[in-house]
Amino acid sequence: MEPDETPGRRLAIVVGAGGGLGRAFVEELRTEPGWAQVVGVGRRRPADWPEAPRQPFLTADLLDEDALAGLATDITELGRPGLILIATGLLHAPDLAPEKAMKAVTGASLARLFEVNAVLPALVCKHLAPLLPRHERSVIAALSARVGSVGDNRLGGWHAYRASKAALNMLIRCQAIELSRERPLAVCAALHPGTVDTPLSAPFARGGRPVAAPRDAAAKLLKVVHRLEAADSGGFFDYDGAPIPW
Repeated sequence: MEPDETPGRRLAIVVGAGGGLGRAFVEELRTEPGWAQVVGVGRRRPADWPEAPRQPFLTADLLDEDALAGLATDITELGRPGLILIATGLLHAPDLAPEKAMKAVTGASLARLFEVNAVLPALVCKHLAPLLPRHERSVIAALSARVGSVGDNRLGGWHAYRASKAALNMLIRCQAIELSRERPLAVCAALHPGTVDTPLSAPFARGGRPVAAPRDAAAKLLKVVHRLEAADSGGFFDYDGAPIPW
């Protein structure tokens, strides 16, 4: 059955809920009255995740399509998603750092960042976007980054991260076009959160540059998400709701 053919509990889904910004999204969404449940999704349930009926956590390997198909089934049993936020991403690791010049680019670094920053969100969209209702407003949005904008690139560097986020933006655009054909009220968008005090951004926060607390960043992005309409689908927006060039 189609998701909106069965009366169901309205869900907000946060993929990557174990991360700094993902967890902040969950905490902010819990304060909103419109959600029957705020569902966290990730590879592993955080040890401090509360045992609360309104805040379940579903585990899945987000790069495994069989696991994602199972996740979709589990979500359907809980209710109907009205909002899906994909709050995953990789910029650095102990053995991985943003490149300063093309000579530092490796096939391994490109493949690793593309897998996490582009392939993973695309597979999540593939399996979860069909759960959105056909005849109601809904949103599926992924965290991108301004550095993934081709038109805004004036400095170069960070080759693999920039390219992987640019790929994500194109995939979001394609998903938006497809959604519009069967779910005309749905919104699919890419979001730039700015510099947030999380493990992803912390090593690169420069003195004097504003760094947002995760809850503050999540609250601002949710305001943007709640304002988006079908005409905005396929767009790329910053934390103030301003469009970012592709």
